[in-house]
Amino acid sequence: MALSIDLTNAETRDAVARLQPAKVAEKPNLIGMDRTEMAAAFEAMGIPAKQARMRVSQVWQWIYLRGHDQFEKMSNIGKDLRSKLADNFTLDRPEIVEEQISSDGTRKWLMRFPPRGAGNPVEVETVYIPESDRGTLCISSQVGCTLTCTFCHTGTQKLVRNLTSEEVLMQLIVARDRLGDFPDKNADNDAFIPSGDRKVTNIVMMGMGEPLYNFANVKKALLIASDGEGLSLSKRRITLSTSGVVPFIERTGEEIGCMLAISLHATNDELRDEIVPINKKYKIAELLEACRNYPGVSNAKRITFEYVMLKGVNDSLTDAKELVRLLKNIPAKINLIPFNPWPGSAYECSSWDQIELFADFVNANGYASPIRTPRGRDILAACGQLKSESERLRIRERLALEAMVAGHGD
Repeated sequence: MALSIDLTNAETRDAVARLQPAKVAEKPNLIGMDRTEMAAAFEAMGIPAKQARMRVSQVWQWIYLRGHDQFEKMSNIGKDLRSKLADNFTLDRPEIVEEQISSDGTRKWLMRFPPRGAGNPVEVETVYIPESDRGTLCISSQVGCTLTCTFCHTGTQKLVRNLTSEEVLMQLIVARDRLGDFPDKNADNDAFIPSGDRKVTNIVMMGMGEPLYNFANVKKALLIASDGEGLSLSKRRITLSTSGVVPFIERTGEEIGCMLAISLHATNDELRDEIVPINKKYKIAELLEACRNYPGVSNAKRITFEYVMLKGVNDSLTDAKELVRLLKNIPAKINLIPFNPWPGSAYECSSWDQIELFADFVNANGYASPIRTPRGRDILAACGQLKSESERLRIRERLALEAMVAGHGD
């Protein structure tokens, strides 16, 4: 008996459409190009070199300050040039495959990017966390991850590829689109505007992947995000989190100038080798020395050390004492992260009493140690939960629909 498929159902049609081969982008996207690359692209299109810089400045503000995705609306550029720009370039956003809203207001977007060259389309997750005094966007740098940290759900997914500067930056652009964060677009799109008019005030490179294994693309994207004539995010509101790729830590401070976070999670090499395997290559002592030498580090620009609380693994007072000893002479704060459970994990979250005991000791010894409130757990948007569940669901959906489509064709 052949299976049937209801193609009159909108959700089913969308799902079937995702089974079709995605089109490779026919025109380069200006988003993700730096000013030099954009000027060179304009010159190659026939704009005289003396004019190219001015045109870059105009287009740059339309893209990043005003948030436009159509050249025809760039009113201070002549009609013929607007048409030429549209013929040669695009400002297209990725497809939002899914938007989930947590009971606590956290939002997670699954974005689908078109293929690169002979590759396949890829999907990444981006999370928006609204708070009373800020709106924080958690951005991914890779599809999948190579680090296989044992407590991290994302680490169970193999690395597919690095994201391009366009794809890193586009996560911020899409979030601002959806949040009504571009002034010219609030009136004519379907943006969600949070209560209190919260917008994206902070970004953290804490999504899927290790950003320092994609340094060039992440650097370009963050420098564009902090450019004062466009998105204009303060570098003090941009935080890059690394599991400890020591050779790129100094370069991050010198070339990007953002805040630094270290995924530490253990106070001795034996345990960190097990739960954060990159430690086998870059030991704790080497990592902390790089932190002491981080360009610009001071009490006004402290390094954040992230420490996930694992019951019976790293949460004892002995661990707290060793953590304080290790961080001596490093301007730092310590984010204590209650472990976010996921199916199949071998770990449990430390009890709240034990987390508070740990935090009290660290605080008493001079280090701020806020306990991170878990956000978005019900939609698997919390720390360490990104992408894996969506990927499994997408695989199940694909297999089911392929069977349905095959049956429909009998």
